[in-house]
Amino acid sequence: MTDGGAETGDGASGNPHALRVRGIYTTALTRLAIETDGLDVVQASPPIRERFGADFGDGPADATVATTDDRQGVGVTGTDGAVAVAVDAARGIGVDALAWRDPLPRGAVFAGEVTETLGSGAVVDLGEGVDADRDGSDDHTLPTAARDVEGFLPYSKTAAHVETGDRLRVQVKEAAPPWGSGRPVLDTTVRVAGSLATLVRGGASGGTGPELADLLPTDPPEGWGIDWDRGADDADLDALGAALEGVRERAVALDDAFESAPAPEEAAPRCYWPGERTAWVWFGRESRFGLDDRRRAVTATMPGHHRTKAADERASAAVDFVEAVCPDAGDGEFPFGAVTRQFGPQEGDSVDVVHGKPDGRAFSLGTAEVTTCEADGTVVVERSLSAGGTYDALGTPIEAGDTAVTKLTEGKWWYPTVYRGADDGRKGTYVNVCTPVEVFPGAVRYVDLHVDVVKHADGTVERVDDDELDAAVDAGEVPAALAEKARSVASAVESAL
Repeated sequence: MTDGGAETGDGASGNPHALRVRGIYTTALTRLAIETDGLDVVQASPPIRERFGADFGDGPADATVATTDDRQGVGVTGTDGAVAVAVDAARGIGVDALAWRDPLPRGAVFAGEVTETLGSGAVVDLGEGVDADRDGSDDHTLPTAARDVEGFLPYSKTAAHVETGDRLRVQVKEAAPPWGSGRPVLDTTVRVAGSLATLVRGGASGGTGPELADLLPTDPPEGWGIDWDRGADDADLDALGAALEGVRERAVALDDAFESAPAPEEAAPRCYWPGERTAWVWFGRESRFGLDDRRRAVTATMPGHHRTKAADERASAAVDFVEAVCPDAGDGEFPFGAVTRQFGPQEGDSVDVVHGKPDGRAFSLGTAEVTTCEADGTVVVERSLSAGGTYDALGTPIEAGDTAVTKLTEGKWWYPTVYRGADDGRKGTYVNVCTPVEVFPGAVRYVDLHVDVVKHADGTVERVDDDELDAAVDAGEVPAALAEKARSVASAVESAL
């Protein structure tokens, strides 16, 4: 057990961790969980029950795996042991699956200080977040995601007027992936969330609850109300009792933590309560195809199923249609040309070049115009640059009228950018080594792997940033196998140039 949550399964003595899975990766991850020692799937949706022909349990989950809003990966939230096993399994899907521990996990409670007020809410400084040694975890193999340790408090989530400099107690209601632009959402109402039951501090019990709830021997602690999840209606008495007992233990411990802690006015910024362990897994292109393989072992799955679904909602619906009318569509190659003709990008469109980092962050290199889009997966984009500074590793000044022409090929582990001056003279070439490129309708995505190769205007070839890749490996941000692949790609590019 940890301060943040009670363990239900131990994963080692025949009592596996219970996992609840939701989102576009559900079938593949359910298959993965079935194959993984120490994991069991509960609260499966009706389509998953039918697809697997299995009688999944309805008891409380030790961890929940949910697809992120941008479909680029999953968040895993729950007890330490369950999250560790689930994340380790997910990282094994492909060499380009990356994972991080979130310093602002769901359910964590802080004394925070308001640093900025916006139109719909306030930005709150949460200090250093939840330290790896304070979250109760005995598994520190996951790197901590690099992010601004602040949250967003909507005005609708606090009864008091909020101004800059105010110090108040807040809880992380919705965690946010480190590669996105959104901040975690905060609330001033404290909850202890479970997969079947949630306790609300200072609240009244909501709704009628499941039929068997009145028969339970356990009541919420004094001062806490209970909200039952919809899945509680299908759970038996033992499952309901286990769910309520689990959140009750955590609520009592949280009360004890508040009782001995200083007030927010004296303590901010400070972590009162570490919440549930939260981790994020980003799936690269090879990992998405690895997920396809697991899904294909269960049901009809077209080539590039998850790669296409990750693009946007329209593409996701189209995949469902294709697989429904063509159940034998699993053969062949990923139809890049058909997907881009239907959903983009096409010549004349604009895309963001989203540059991911091994520490979990991602940022746009800028919006570029698509000048070429070929059915073989090659997309050429061009950007106009503003004067100022120098080109990384090339040392050449960036001047007015300069352009950057980037050739991106779906699935390649590298891409070149040629920089030209206003007179069309070549100022140098920068070859970025990265996880396999994915060309989505509005963005090109990858994760930079630090080591790169440059070709100067005089023809000199130079390999750079090996030391940064070594440091990322030491920090646990880049797995050894992925680093070895990056070095191999860099060597091949260096030889070719």
